[in-house]
Amino acid sequence: MLRLYDHRTGRAEPVPGGRGLRVQILGGSGHRVPVVADLLRRVAERAGRRVRIASTSPFALDDYNVAPFEVLDAPLTDADVYLTHEAADARRPGALSLVVPRETGDRTTHTNPLAVRLAMLEVPYREPLELSETALSAAAERLERWRREVAEWATSPGRPMNRAYAGEAEAALADDLGSPGALDALDRLAADTDVPPGAKLETFVHIDLLLGLNLVSAIGSA
Repeated sequence: MLRLYDHRTGRAEPVPGGRGLRVQILGGSGHRVPVVADLLRRVAERAGRRVRIASTSPFALDDYNVAPFEVLDAPLTDADVYLTHEAADARRPGALSLVVPRETGDRTTHTNPLAVRLAMLEVPYREPLELSETALSAAAERLERWRREVAEWATSPGRPMNRAYAGEAEAALADDLGSPGALDALDRLAADTDVPPGAKLETFVHIDLLLGLNLVSAIGSA
């Protein structure tokens, strides 16, 4: 069950039930809120929900693997989840309210938007995030290492994905979008010599559909 931390109650709450999930982004600056909204969409859709994300400001984030949002003149009044930078905007009756602090630092100094996305996912979305050159360089190295490993595993015989690691990563994401826990699970999977390369490949691909890091981009490039 997908649970999200509600700023109003101070605890993780189950998302409202039903087939659909309506998400409203409030405010238009920064890239972190759209990335978190996209992660929420991916996790909710994995659980079988139809997700509608609306914003009153346009975002051009194709390079960050963020699908376009619906742009409205006024916010949805019946959203199930609101995402905002400001705690003052988070009091919406009958809806979950997520406060995502604005990122600081200069993301434009880095030429790989998906490394920036990874740097954002490495920090819990409710915590402050500084996109320092050190953090961005470390994220880029992690991303490239995973892509090289995925490309190498793709040359091995196919095997079913590892359910234990996949389940751990999915459980972390279902618990208030715990992306750092999901990333840690992938690191440990990559280093686990007891898991065949083909199983590592399938598991990485399965979880990358949630993380949106395009980890398969190096397959066949050698």
